[in-house]
Amino acid sequence: MLLKFKAQFEIFIKLKKENLKSDIKLLSGWGRTNAEECNLVNPDNINQIKNLILEARKRSLIPRGLGRCYGDAAQIKGETVIEIPNFNKISINNKDDYIEAEGGASLDSILKFIIPKGYFLPVSPGTRYVTVGGAIAADVHGKNHHVDGSFGNHIRNLTILDGNAEIHKLFPESNFQNNENDFFWATVGGMGLTGLILKAEFDLLRINTSFIKVDTSRFKNIETLMENMIDCDTKYRYSVAWIDSLDNDFRGVLTCGNHAELNDLPEKKLLNPLHYDPKAIASAPIFLPKGILNKFTVKIFNEAWYRKAAAEKKNEIQTIAQFFYPLDGVTNWNRIYGPHGFIQYQFVVPDSGSYLIKKTLKKLKDLGAPSFLNVLKRFGPGNSSPMSFPMEGWTLAIDLPAKIDGLFKVLDEIDSEVIESGGRIYMAKDSRQNAFYLNKSYQGINKWNKTRRYFDRREVFYSSMAKRYKFNL
Repeated sequence: MLLKFKAQFEIFIKLKKENLKSDIKLLSGWGRTNAEECNLVNPDNINQIKNLILEARKRSLIPRGLGRCYGDAAQIKGETVIEIPNFNKISINNKDDYIEAEGGASLDSILKFIIPKGYFLPVSPGTRYVTVGGAIAADVHGKNHHVDGSFGNHIRNLTILDGNAEIHKLFPESNFQNNENDFFWATVGGMGLTGLILKAEFDLLRINTSFIKVDTSRFKNIETLMENMIDCDTKYRYSVAWIDSLDNDFRGVLTCGNHAELNDLPEKKLLNPLHYDPKAIASAPIFLPKGILNKFTVKIFNEAWYRKAAAEKKNEIQTIAQFFYPLDGVTNWNRIYGPHGFIQYQFVVPDSGSYLIKKTLKKLKDLGAPSFLNVLKRFGPGNSSPMSFPMEGWTLAIDLPAKIDGLFKVLDEIDSEVIESGGRIYMAKDSRQNAFYLNKSYQGINKWNKTRRYFDRREVFYSSMAKRYKFNL
């Protein structure tokens, strides 16, 4: 223990001497589990990052965005974590409808910049508090995957600083030497293990208003809900379903939408059709000794959430913040699970494995695991990244308090069934899956490892997640 502290202290002193902003901090993912002490640094320039890489020991660096990965993907115990909030410049090319953004720029800052100019992100996750680098590393998806795919599908090029301290500008269809085409797709979905993303150019979506025209429907059972979701694939750009995990038939609410046009808006909103001003409306209390989620409170919430949705509502006008980022309205909402944190469990299965949606919900209900956030979406085809999560079929995401007796055993059982069906678990949400299942489910993992090792010959970039998955061990 003393030797470990001494090593951490020596790193801390060295970083201070190099005029790097640094601090020893306890870091965890958004799920607030598996917290670890790390040396957090904030470089001011590329040379500082290069020096960090050149002087780093094996498996001692990992980039970190805004900490919205749920597990241990952006931390490394006793080693150095690199944040780049100072790398946040953005600029629009109006002629060709794309943006250039540095890796530390947040989607929140980009949205505030582009929406008043008549643009939206091609793909957005459920929170705007994600950096560009993080969005690429996790190859984030949104409510429109069945139409537009994931974030990586829309990148024109990206610039990365690799584990050899060399800068590369990568393209999705380049044919350069040294496997640079493979390096692009290894970085998309690569969870920060291929290097530090300095900037990227990606396409934007033109919009005429900052509003969404939304149709909402309630369904008494999950079978009918899923049938209707399939029908909606060709009618709506965006669709998502909420499921009542404590209901015997797993009733749910389906919400679908398209970008509103000017003729969809009431007269009052036409005065400023591209207005965008998202605001947090509440904050979760800092001190919740046992959390506030249990079977009783979740049952009350689920009943209220189901009843608040009309049996059928057409053409409702919602803001972009309402439709895409409802949880961002509550600052630090992850605190409601208490000090033990929570697990977000998200998997994807092909259409042939759709039976696992209901089976999974039933297993967790029988365990007595309370969950108010159960999100079901449709996926279209995946992309060329060997480590990208989305594939054609169904994805279910469930939030579960981490301290539930028997939870990990049941999740292991579900892992096995998901992977046997041809599905996989989302690394950006995962905090507990074992190496066997991960390696079995991502078929291109050996090629990915070979590519990233070429561009990181000393294997500098690593994380606690990579250690758990036994990458290159």
